[in-house]
Amino acid sequence: MDLVIITRKMKSNKIIVALDSKNFNGTINLVKILKKEVYAFKIGYQFFFNFGLEGYKKIYSICPKIFLDLKLHDIPNTVEKGLEALVKMNPLFTTIHISGGDEMMQSSKSVKKNTKILGVSILTSMDNKQTMKYYNQNQISTLVKKFAKSAKRNNLDGVVCSPQEITYIRKEVGKNFIIITPGIRINNKIKKDDQKRIETPRKAIDLGANYLVVGRPITKSKNPLKVLREINKTLI
Repeated sequence: MDLVIITRKMKSNKIIVALDSKNFNGTINLVKILKKEVYAFKIGYQFFFNFGLEGYKKIYSICPKIFLDLKLHDIPNTVEKGLEALVKMNPLFTTIHISGGDEMMQSSKSVKKNTKILGVSILTSMDNKQTMKYYNQNQISTLVKKFAKSAKRNNLDGVVCSPQEITYIRKEVGKNFIIITPGIRINNKIKKDDQKRIETPRKAIDLGANYLVVGRPITKSKNPLKVLREINKTLI
């Protein structure tokens, strides 16, 4: 294969497929089908709490590039001890909530090893009414900027944010800070969609995201591999 084509394909592999499922065999088959076309796979609550460490190891044996998205949020010592155990699993990325505070974020520095620690800003399911209720701030952009700057100041490796916050976060944190973006949609055909702040893959990358988390648009489609390849083509 032409070197230019290979290079372009590598650059286009920015998709992290979310494995949100309680169907173990179906998930394993999906990983085998998609592994050459993804950047990584995201394991979150549903899969991890159903299948635990053994389920994780099985996915890891097929594709070791894993984003273990457990969103730790507790007192600093508890988070530090949790991360000490978690990094032994050697995921590429894991997450903690920025709202846990400075000391909690700082506790991750001594234990992260090869795992990148990302800060969760404001969940993409929240809108300005919810942020007003729980953070006393109806400007999501103001909150997210504040959170992103705190994450960088406390030496996290990056943030997870919605597509709508990418531009001003990138301005705040510079180029050498990872931005991973969920809330990616190919169309608006997902039933009961709980994501409020969404964008297309190409637009999110153009805005400055490093990697995109895509779940249901791929995993719930009739042909996940075809959909993933179509997304990747838009990113070349």
